Amino acid sequence: MKSILLVGLGRFGRHVAIKLDELGHEVMAVDKIEERVEKALPNVTNAQIGDSTSYEFMSTLGVRNYDVCIVAIGDDFQSSLETTALLKELGAKMVVSRAARDVHAKFLLRNGADEIVYPERQLAEWTAIRYSSDHIFDYIELDATHAIFEVSVPPTWVGKTVGQLDIRNRYNINIMAFKSGNELNMGVTAHTLVQADHTMLVLGCTKDLQKCFHI
Repeated sequence: MKSILLVGLGRFGRHVAIKLDELGHEVMAVDKIEERVEKALPNVTNAQIGDSTSYEFMSTLGVRNYDVCIVAIGDDFQSSLETTALLKELGAKMVVSRAARDVHAKFLLRNGADEIVYPERQLAEWTAIRYSSDHIFDYIELDATHAIFEVSVPPTWVGKTVGQLDIRNRYNINIMAFKSGNELNMGVTAHTLVQADHTMLVLGCTKDLQKCFHI
């Protein structure tokens, strides 16, 4: 369990709060709009109404005591930038800031952000990949060159074992698991039989995955 300071309770920040609550983390939420704070109360440990660009207000939160500080402000870049810089000035261990554009990311990184998240761009990329091919069911980008795809089993693979397919050597791709409905089988061996009614979780270089599965 981690202690997290979440600044900004718009749509993105609220979803972050809900997920952090599900994961069992302690969350202090901050927003200058009272209505947003009230809506977030069921999903956070504590919440305060205040201006995150105010040194006097932010210094009362004990910023250096949190494991992670998340700046989820999306509608006011100036406030996001000032909040990010102020958190670092107050001794924040880790600052993760939301960015909508590359130029925003550059300024945030120069002014205290340790990591950047692009919710709109990341969701757009996921949507484009997920719905541009009928045989792709999910997609997780690990870094600029590697990803995990959930894909349907190619018809020519059905009835063969993982060892017979030998895709690790042929394509430099690893089959992490097979999925049937809500059941996930991660005990994949060379003797695992590939079945038509399953999907696969495959890991590898994005270019290799695109080539192998015609993405």
